[in-house]
Amino acid sequence: MIKLKSKTNNPIIHPHQRVGVFIDVQNLYYSAKNLYRKKVNFGNILKEAVAGRQLIRAIAYVVRTESKEETPFFDALYNLGIETREKDLQIFYSGLKKADWDVGLAVDAIRLAPSLDAVVIVSGDGDYLPLIEYLQKSSGKHVEVAAFGETSSSKLLDAADSFIDLSEDKEKFLIPDRTQMERRLPSGNFNKIKNNKKRISK
Repeated sequence: MIKLKSKTNNPIIHPHQRVGVFIDVQNLYYSAKNLYRKKVNFGNILKEAVAGRQLIRAIAYVVRTESKEETPFFDALYNLGIETREKDLQIFYSGLKKADWDVGLAVDAIRLAPSLDAVVIVSGDGDYLPLIEYLQKSSGKHVEVAAFGETSSSKLLDAADSFIDLSEDKEKFLIPDRTQMERRLPSGNFNKIKNNKKRISK
């Protein structure tokens, strides 16, 4: 469900609109983890962002670690029709870790803007405010934001033409963290649940 700002009476949305979706994976991951201790359902977010329109590109900005344990997640994004832009996690001598994609996402959005009617930024990071303003003023694009309302910049939401608050439908946009489920269940019950699902699917 797209939650429109009060200044907008009608969303400029129609089936022939060309849409680009740009996903700040780190922003969503930590928002979901800190708020709800759950993981993000990127497939449902993509469907909601596209809203029946013509999807041109969907790009997720992700970070690689030395262990490569995130590879199955990258594969899952690919299977959903989401491209990935990958960057190595930077670890400084001080122990500080850095992995932000702000500039990369902004460059892609500006580069692809001529072939899009609407740009959807999946992030609540206020650093994207200049990007939104540029896309609106320089090329007249309809810019939408999808994020968890509690962790989103109010200035970002004010600037966007429309806002999808992922927190309004948590069952749709979040999935249980398997680790959390295993901790809550008595020993052995998690495997029983998995086996029961397998029998049902057969």
